[in-house]
Amino acid sequence: MVVEGRGRIFKRQDAKYFLYLPKSLVEDSAFPFRTEGSLPVKVVMDLPRQRLLIMPLKQNQLPRGKRT
Repeated sequence: MVVEGRGRIFKRQDAKYFLYLPKSLVEDSAFPFRTEGSLPVKVVMDLPRQRLLIMPLKQNQLPRGKRT
């Protein structure tokens, strides 16, 4: 079981950021997310505990596009 790994935060030229996770961590049976493609998530900074929380969004929690 892999419960820890080294990843990387990467900034692209278009000012978007990506968080890369090691393959051994993501493919472990204990990894909480199952997806073959993109998965919408909510990211929360827990400053007192110095943690970054990542939670999957359900379909009804997805942000809506701009209304025109």
